[in-house]
Amino acid sequence: MTILDHKIDFAVVLSVTKANPNGDPLNGNRPRQNYDGYGEISDVSIKRKIRNRLQDLGESIFVQSNDRKVDAFKSLRERAESNAELDKVLKSKESANDTFAMIACQEWMDVRSFGQVFAFKAVGKGASVSVGVRGPVSIHTATSVDQIDITSMQITKSVNSEPGKEKGSDTMGMKHRVDFGVYVFYGSINTQLAEKTGFTNEDAEKIKQALVTLFENDTSAARPDGSMEVHKVYWWEHNSKLGQYSSAKVHRLLDVQHNVEEPKTFDDYTITLNVLEGLKVEEIDGL
Repeated sequence: MTILDHKIDFAVVLSVTKANPNGDPLNGNRPRQNYDGYGEISDVSIKRKIRNRLQDLGESIFVQSNDRKVDAFKSLRERAESNAELDKVLKSKESANDTFAMIACQEWMDVRSFGQVFAFKAVGKGASVSVGVRGPVSIHTATSVDQIDITSMQITKSVNSEPGKEKGSDTMGMKHRVDFGVYVFYGSINTQLAEKTGFTNEDAEKIKQALVTLFENDTSAARPDGSMEVHKVYWWEHNSKLGQYSSAKVHRLLDVQHNVEEPKTFDDYTITLNVLEGLKVEEIDGL
Protein backbone atom coordinates (compact mmCIF):
# COMPACT_ATOMS: atom_id res chain seq x y z
CA MET A 1 0.00 0.00 0.00
CA THR A 2 1.25 3.47 -0.95
CA ILE A 3 1.46 6.31 1.56
CA LEU A 4 -0.80 9.19 0.53
CA ASP A 5 1.25 11.28 -1.90
CA HIS A 6 -1.13 14.16 -2.70
CA LYS A 7 -3.27 16.58 -0.72
CA ILE A 8 -7.03 16.01 -0.57
CA ASP A 9 -9.88 18.39 0.30
CA PHE A 10 -13.52 17.43 0.68
CA ALA A 11 -16.96 18.82 1.47
CA VAL A 12 -20.22 17.13 2.47
CA VAL A 13 -23.75 18.51 2.06
CA LEU A 14 -26.40 16.83 4.25
CA SER A 15 -29.95 17.44 5.41
CA VAL A 16 -31.78 16.96 8.70
CA THR A 17 -35.54 16.35 8.80
CA LYS A 18 -37.36 16.16 12.15
CA ALA A 19 -34.27 14.91 13.99
CA ASN A 20 -31.72 16.00 16.56
CA PRO A 21 -28.42 15.76 14.66
CA ASN A 22 -26.19 16.53 17.67
CA GLY A 23 -27.63 17.35 21.09
CA ASP A 24 -25.87 19.70 23.51
CA PRO A 25 -25.69 18.06 26.98
CA LEU A 26 -25.14 21.47 28.59
CA ASN A 27 -28.37 22.81 27.09
CA GLY A 28 -30.93 20.10 27.84
CA ASN A 29 -29.79 18.07 24.81
CA ARG A 30 -31.22 20.66 22.42
CA PRO A 31 -29.74 20.56 18.91
CA ARG A 32 -26.49 22.53 18.86
CA GLN A 33 -26.92 26.11 17.70
CA ASN A 34 -24.51 29.05 17.52
CA TYR A 35 -25.29 32.56 18.78
CA ASP A 36 -26.56 33.59 15.35
CA GLY A 37 -29.17 30.81 15.27
CA TYR A 38 -27.40 28.49 12.83
CA GLY A 39 -27.32 24.78 13.59
CA GLU A 40 -24.07 22.95 14.26
CA ILE A 41 -22.82 19.37 14.37
CA SER A 42 -19.49 19.03 16.18
CA ASP A 43 -16.44 17.59 14.47
CA VAL A 44 -16.28 15.03 17.30
CA SER A 45 -19.77 13.78 16.41
CA ILE A 46 -18.86 13.51 12.72
CA LYS A 47 -15.67 11.60 13.51
CA ARG A 48 -17.68 9.21 15.70
CA LYS A 49 -19.95 8.41 12.76
CA ILE A 50 -16.95 7.93 10.45
CA ARG A 51 -15.37 5.55 12.97
CA ASN A 52 -18.63 3.57 13.11
CA ARG A 53 -18.76 3.32 9.32
CA LEU A 54 -15.11 2.24 9.11
CA GLN A 55 -15.87 -0.38 11.73
CA ASP A 56 -18.79 -1.61 9.60
CA LEU A 57 -16.34 -1.84 6.69
CA GLY A 58 -14.17 -4.21 8.70
CA GLU A 59 -11.48 -1.76 9.83
CA SER A 60 -9.83 -2.03 13.25
CA ILE A 61 -10.92 0.93 15.41
CA PHE A 62 -9.30 2.00 18.69
CA VAL A 63 -11.93 4.44 20.03
CA GLN A 64 -15.08 2.30 19.93
CA SER A 65 -18.38 3.49 21.40
CA ASN A 66 -19.86 1.27 24.10
CA ASP A 67 -22.83 0.24 21.95
CA ARG A 68 -20.56 -0.67 19.01
CA LYS A 69 -17.81 -2.61 20.80
CA VAL A 70 -16.52 -5.71 19.03
CA ASP A 71 -14.33 -6.84 21.92
CA ALA A 72 -14.64 -7.28 25.69
CA PHE A 73 -12.29 -4.48 26.75
CA LYS A 74 -13.69 -1.90 29.16
CA SER A 75 -11.09 0.80 28.62
CA LEU A 76 -8.70 2.16 26.02
CA ARG A 77 -5.77 0.96 28.10
CA GLU A 78 -7.05 -2.63 28.02
CA ARG A 79 -7.46 -2.38 24.25
CA ALA A 80 -3.92 -1.06 23.90
CA GLU A 81 -2.52 -3.81 26.16
CA SER A 82 -4.20 -6.45 23.98
CA ASN A 83 -1.56 -5.69 21.35
CA ALA A 84 1.52 -7.68 22.39
CA GLU A 85 3.99 -5.12 21.00
CA LEU A 86 2.25 -2.19 22.70
CA ASP A 87 1.98 -4.12 25.94
CA LYS A 88 5.75 -4.66 25.81
CA VAL A 89 6.28 -0.91 25.45
CA LEU A 90 3.86 -0.18 28.28
CA LYS A 91 5.73 -2.51 30.61
CA SER A 92 9.13 -1.21 29.60
CA LYS A 93 10.99 1.12 31.96
CA GLU A 94 12.38 3.07 29.02
CA SER A 95 10.44 5.71 27.12
CA ALA A 96 9.67 4.63 23.56
CA ASN A 97 7.04 7.11 22.42
CA ASP A 98 7.90 6.95 18.72
CA THR A 99 7.73 3.17 18.71
CA PHE A 100 4.43 3.25 20.61
CA ALA A 101 2.91 5.71 18.11
CA MET A 102 4.11 3.72 15.10
CA ILE A 103 2.62 0.45 16.38
CA ALA A 104 -0.70 2.13 17.28
CA CYS A 105 -0.98 3.69 13.81
CA GLN A 106 -0.36 0.35 12.15
CA GLU A 107 -2.94 -1.39 14.34
CA TRP A 108 -5.90 1.04 14.27
CA MET A 109 -7.16 3.03 11.30
CA ASP A 110 -8.77 5.79 13.36
CA VAL A 111 -5.43 6.47 15.08
CA ARG A 112 -3.55 6.90 11.80
CA SER A 113 -6.46 8.95 10.39
CA PHE A 114 -7.52 11.30 13.19
CA GLY A 115 -4.67 10.92 15.65
CA GLN A 116 -5.00 10.02 19.33
CA VAL A 117 -3.70 11.01 22.75
CA PHE A 118 -2.43 8.03 24.76
CA ALA A 119 -2.05 8.99 28.42
CA PHE A 120 -1.61 5.96 30.68
CA LYS A 121 -0.30 5.97 34.22
CA ALA A 122 2.53 3.67 35.23
CA VAL A 123 1.42 0.24 36.48
CA GLY A 124 3.79 -1.95 38.49
CA LYS A 125 7.37 -1.49 37.30
CA GLY A 126 6.37 -0.09 33.91
CA ALA A 127 6.81 3.52 32.86
CA SER A 128 3.95 5.97 32.34
CA VAL A 129 3.00 6.66 28.73
CA SER A 130 2.08 10.05 27.31
CA VAL A 131 2.02 9.91 23.52
CA GLY A 132 0.25 12.29 21.17
CA VAL A 133 -0.37 11.31 17.57
CA ARG A 134 -1.43 13.98 15.08
CA GLY A 135 -3.62 12.56 12.33
CA PRO A 136 -3.75 13.77 8.72
CA VAL A 137 -7.56 13.87 8.46
CA SER A 138 -9.04 17.12 9.78
CA ILE A 139 -12.77 17.87 9.85
CA HIS A 140 -14.61 21.13 10.48
CA THR A 141 -17.79 21.60 12.50
CA ALA A 142 -20.86 21.23 10.26
CA THR A 143 -22.94 24.41 10.06
CA SER A 144 -26.44 24.88 8.65
CA VAL A 145 -26.89 27.02 5.56
CA ASP A 146 -29.79 28.91 7.16
CA GLN A 147 -30.91 29.54 10.71
CA ILE A 148 -32.73 26.52 12.12
CA ASP A 149 -36.09 26.17 13.86
CA ILE A 150 -36.08 23.88 16.90
CA THR A 151 -39.31 22.19 17.98
CA SER A 152 -39.58 20.99 21.58
CA MET A 153 -42.21 18.60 22.85
CA GLN A 154 -42.98 17.34 26.32
CA ILE A 155 -42.89 13.58 26.82
CA THR A 156 -43.89 11.35 29.74
CA LYS A 157 -42.91 7.99 31.15
CA SER A 158 -45.71 6.05 32.81
CA VAL A 159 -43.82 2.95 33.91
CA ASN A 160 -42.05 2.45 37.24
CA SER A 161 -38.31 2.10 36.95
CA GLU A 162 -38.06 0.51 40.40
CA PRO A 163 -40.36 -1.96 42.24
CA GLY A 164 -42.43 -1.04 45.26
CA LYS A 165 -44.83 1.56 43.86
CA GLU A 166 -48.50 0.72 43.41
CA LYS A 167 -48.86 2.37 40.03
CA GLY A 168 -46.77 4.06 37.43
CA SER A 169 -45.90 7.65 38.12
CA ASP A 170 -45.70 9.94 35.13
CA THR A 171 -42.24 11.44 34.68
CA MET A 172 -42.03 14.54 32.53
CA GLY A 173 -39.29 15.13 30.01
CA MET A 174 -38.46 17.11 26.87
CA LYS A 175 -37.53 16.05 23.36
CA HIS A 176 -36.10 18.43 20.78
CA ARG A 177 -35.67 18.29 17.02
CA VAL A 178 -34.69 20.35 13.99
CA ASP A 179 -37.71 20.54 11.68
CA PHE A 180 -35.54 20.88 8.57
CA GLY A 181 -32.06 22.08 7.82
CA VAL A 182 -29.28 21.71 5.27
CA TYR A 183 -25.78 21.50 6.77
CA VAL A 184 -22.32 21.63 5.18
CA PHE A 185 -18.98 20.52 6.57
CA TYR A 186 -15.48 20.54 5.13
CA GLY A 187 -12.28 18.59 5.67
CA SER A 188 -8.83 17.90 4.32
CA ILE A 189 -6.11 15.25 4.37
CA ASN A 190 -2.53 16.41 4.95
CA THR A 191 0.29 14.46 3.28
CA GLN A 192 2.99 15.50 5.77
CA LEU A 193 1.06 13.98 8.66
CA ALA A 194 0.05 11.02 6.49
CA GLU A 195 3.73 10.14 6.10
CA LYS A 196 4.16 10.13 9.88
CA THR A 197 1.14 7.91 10.63
CA GLY A 198 1.35 5.64 7.58
CA PHE A 199 -1.99 6.82 6.14
CA THR A 200 -2.34 5.39 2.62
CA ASN A 201 -4.18 6.14 -0.61
CA GLU A 202 -6.37 3.13 0.19
CA ASP A 203 -7.21 4.64 3.59
CA ALA A 204 -8.30 7.85 1.84
CA GLU A 205 -10.69 5.87 -0.36
CA LYS A 206 -12.22 4.28 2.75
CA ILE A 207 -12.71 7.71 4.33
CA LYS A 208 -14.49 8.83 1.16
CA GLN A 209 -16.74 5.77 1.26
CA ALA A 210 -17.52 6.44 4.93
CA LEU A 211 -18.53 10.04 4.12
CA VAL A 212 -20.94 8.92 1.39
CA THR A 213 -22.63 6.43 3.76
CA LEU A 214 -22.22 8.54 6.91
CA PHE A 215 -25.64 7.86 8.44
CA GLU A 216 -25.96 4.16 7.68
CA ASN A 217 -26.52 2.15 10.89
CA ASP A 218 -26.82 5.42 12.84
CA THR A 219 -30.47 5.10 13.84
CA SER A 220 -31.61 6.29 17.27
CA ALA A 221 -34.73 7.72 18.91
CA ALA A 222 -33.36 11.20 18.16
CA ARG A 223 -32.38 10.31 14.57
CA PRO A 224 -34.93 7.94 13.01
CA ASP A 225 -34.05 6.14 9.80
CA GLY A 226 -34.19 8.54 6.86
CA SER A 227 -34.10 11.72 8.94
CA MET A 228 -30.38 12.30 8.27
CA GLU A 229 -29.23 12.16 4.66
CA VAL A 230 -25.99 12.81 2.81
CA HIS A 231 -26.85 14.46 -0.53
CA LYS A 232 -23.45 15.35 -1.99
CA VAL A 233 -19.79 14.63 -1.32
CA TYR A 234 -17.21 16.75 -3.16
CA TRP A 235 -13.70 15.29 -3.28
CA TRP A 236 -10.79 17.38 -4.59
CA GLU A 237 -7.47 15.62 -5.23
CA HIS A 238 -4.47 17.91 -5.75
CA ASN A 239 -1.53 16.90 -7.95
CA SER A 240 1.15 17.50 -5.30
CA LYS A 241 1.89 16.94 -1.64
CA LEU A 242 1.43 20.60 -0.69
CA GLY A 243 -1.54 21.07 -2.99
CA GLN A 244 -2.12 23.51 -5.83
CA TYR A 245 -4.32 25.76 -3.67
CA SER A 246 -4.99 26.35 0.01
CA SER A 247 -7.83 24.40 1.65
CA ALA A 248 -9.63 27.68 2.43
CA LYS A 249 -9.69 28.63 -1.26
CA VAL A 250 -10.87 25.16 -2.27
CA HIS A 251 -13.65 25.06 0.32
CA ARG A 252 -14.95 28.44 -0.88
CA LEU A 253 -15.66 26.90 -4.29
CA LEU A 254 -18.85 25.38 -2.86
CA ASP A 255 -21.84 27.68 -2.45
CA VAL A 256 -25.21 26.43 -1.15
CA GLN A 257 -28.14 28.89 -1.13
CA HIS A 258 -31.90 28.58 -0.66
CA ASN A 259 -34.02 29.47 -3.71
CA VAL A 260 -37.33 30.03 -1.84
CA GLU A 261 -38.12 32.19 1.19
CA GLU A 262 -38.91 29.29 3.54
CA PRO A 263 -37.06 26.14 2.40
CA LYS A 264 -38.67 22.90 3.51
CA THR A 265 -36.88 20.31 1.35
CA PHE A 266 -33.45 19.84 -0.18
CA ASP A 267 -34.90 20.77 -3.59
CA ASP A 268 -35.43 24.29 -2.22
CA TYR A 269 -31.65 24.79 -2.33
CA THR A 270 -29.30 25.50 -5.23
CA ILE A 271 -25.71 24.24 -5.17
CA THR A 272 -23.08 26.14 -7.14
CA LEU A 273 -19.64 24.61 -7.53
CA ASN A 274 -16.97 26.93 -8.89
CA VAL A 275 -13.68 25.68 -10.34
CA LEU A 276 -9.98 26.37 -9.96
CA GLU A 277 -7.64 25.86 -12.89
CA GLY A 278 -5.99 22.46 -12.88
CA LEU A 279 -7.92 21.14 -9.87
CA LYS A 280 -10.33 18.30 -10.57
CA VAL A 281 -13.28 17.44 -8.34
CA GLU A 282 -15.27 14.23 -7.96
CA GLU A 283 -18.93 14.82 -7.21
CA ILE A 284 -20.62 11.87 -5.49
CA ASP A 285 -24.33 11.53 -4.74
CA GLY A 286 -25.35 10.16 -1.38
CA LEU A 287 -27.01 6.77 -1.23
